[in-house]
Amino acid sequence: MLLLRAGVTMLVALIFLAVLREAALGGQESQVAHISADFSQVRARVNQRFLSVAIDSNLATEDMKFMQLLRSQKLRTLTQALSPAFLRFGGTKQDIMVFSPDEAPLDTPDFQRGGPSAGAARLCDGMVLPADLEERLKQDWPQQQLLLQEEETVSSYGKIKFSGDAMDMLYSFANCSGFDLIFGLNAALRTKTNSWDSRNAETLLAYCEQKGYNMSWELGNEPNSYEKKFGIRLDGHQLGQDFMHLRRILQASRLYRDASLYGPDISQPRGYRLTLLEKFLKSGAEAINVCTWHHYYVNGRETSRKDFLDPVVLDSLMAKTNEVLQIVDRVSPGKRVWLGETSSAYGGGAVGLSDTFLAGFMWLDKLGLAAKQGLDVVIRQALIGAGTYHLVDNNLDPVPDYWLSVLYKRLVGSEVLDAAFSSGDRDGRLRVYLHCTRRDRPDFRSGSVTLFALNLDEAMVQLALPHHVANSSAQAFVLEAGVSDPGDLQSRWVRLNGEVLKMVNDTTLPPLRGTTLPPGKPLRLPGFSFAFWVLQDAGAPACS
Repeated sequence: MLLLRAGVTMLVALIFLAVLREAALGGQESQVAHISADFSQVRARVNQRFLSVAIDSNLATEDMKFMQLLRSQKLRTLTQALSPAFLRFGGTKQDIMVFSPDEAPLDTPDFQRGGPSAGAARLCDGMVLPADLEERLKQDWPQQQLLLQEEETVSSYGKIKFSGDAMDMLYSFANCSGFDLIFGLNAALRTKTNSWDSRNAETLLAYCEQKGYNMSWELGNEPNSYEKKFGIRLDGHQLGQDFMHLRRILQASRLYRDASLYGPDISQPRGYRLTLLEKFLKSGAEAINVCTWHHYYVNGRETSRKDFLDPVVLDSLMAKTNEVLQIVDRVSPGKRVWLGETSSAYGGGAVGLSDTFLAGFMWLDKLGLAAKQGLDVVIRQALIGAGTYHLVDNNLDPVPDYWLSVLYKRLVGSEVLDAAFSSGDRDGRLRVYLHCTRRDRPDFRSGSVTLFALNLDEAMVQLALPHHVANSSAQAFVLEAGVSDPGDLQSRWVRLNGEVLKMVNDTTLPPLRGTTLPPGKPLRLPGFSFAFWVLQDAGAPACS
């Protein structure tokens, strides 16, 4: 009898725990959202390298020693999974960086100084960072971060010298990762008449041309802040003339006569910045291939967890994007527009927020909304470097946004389709986007579409598909927080279909497999989660 009572007690406890777990998964009040979609036509088409990344030029501080992290095999493994992409090298430090070809040679393999002609395979095989040096650099980096933060706070900047070896290492890293390098030139070098002094840039261009480095260019970073940072006030007209000057220099080059030039990389538009952008375009639009601007949702020093889940905060991107698009369409119709630098929170990110699962809501919604509005490329700040908004942390381990980015790369194609939903009043807490599936995936049929969605609420949502695809088989990729507790949104871990994502080793990522759903199976989106579903039987004419 005692054994029977003990057994009953254990059974009741197990049932109770199961109920608690179901509640934690958002199962307490499952809601239904009826999806409507247009599979017949493409709403917008973005660049194949739409999701791209940046390395902040602050990596070149302290005699460029931290540039050697780019030789890490682990980092290269992580980076290659994000290809194809642009790699932007720039930021505040680019405008105090002076190219000095022979400055402070780094301990790099001799063949790197031979440039691409040394052979791509040999070049990449030689990108090896000794384990002891990698550990030493990782141990030293946190202290360097503190110095960089202090420098930002007081706006006191000293010049940085950037060597030929550092340029070789940067280009090799981009080339071996399958990235197209965009290098930010120093625009804070000015003449007595406040026009751009191009002499140092011409030295760098000559060096890169001699090496045969195929790359593109920017000039200056957030010129609207030059007065605060460097005591220089730039007029939009003069900035446009500076870009025209750089375009003439590129046109005189054998290698760079057709190279792309991007700018002006203004901060989030308002007031003087909008005026600067308009005057710049009137003066220098002919010089640039793409108009670039920067966007962050919140101040990293003042934000909270609530902001990362607030639909009003997420929707603010739409308004800012429309402001930029209206100016560009009025002054330079047809000019493509990029988010040239972007992340969750400015000021280096928000500690304990920007590098956790929580940040994925801002990041995935930004990707969906930016593509829907027709922004051609979104460059994430940053792949690695100072701050907490990185994709790869100070220990060279991937944070949750990294895994989200890799899944996006693998599943989401360039063609944007129209999708909407109807359900109870959710105040914008369900966000739904639809693309053609990435077309070079042999495991998905022609005409497949990828639906992705975010649930900013604790209640589970069931997505009811349109009638003509309701019986499509689907691959589900559901991302939730934490090792075991889905409510731990500030976790540094993320689960894919219940499995915690970790690198297998320094050269291997986990398989990132989807779960096959049988035809007619509801698409379930747990509370506080996001997911991708590949609908393989959609037969979308726009995606065939």
